[in-house]
Amino acid sequence: QVQLVESGGGSVQAGGSLRLSCAASQYAYTAMGWFRQAPGKEREGVAAIGSDGSRNYADSVKGRFIISRDNPENPLYLQMNSLRPEDTAMYYCAARTTWARRRDWLSRFEYNAWGQGTQVTVSS
Repeated sequence: QVQLVESGGGSVQAGGSLRLSCAASQYAYTAMGWFRQAPGKEREGVAAIGSDGSRNYADSVKGRFIISRDNPENPLYLQMNSLRPEDTAMYYCAARTTWARRRDWLSRFEYNAWGQGTQVTVSS
């Protein structure tokens, strides 16, 4: 069974940075992504990386967040810079374990494995 464990969340002031990590129990995934969910809102895709190395970002985080996974043995990371209060949410790591051609990796419906989440709070 796939296990994903997030870490690195916390509280930071606006303009600050955080790096989230996701430790995965296996190496190979078709895609991995970071999602977030604020109270009363739907879970939304933040950033994703395909097995071909392609990266996708939500418009709201482009130029501020970077998703990376140097090799399959390393954790998945999300470097978050210039954080804003609207970035406050629970952040989830997700993975797709079944093969598929390139799809919308920012869609939560493409993933079948999820972590428990890590809270990010940005104060103004």
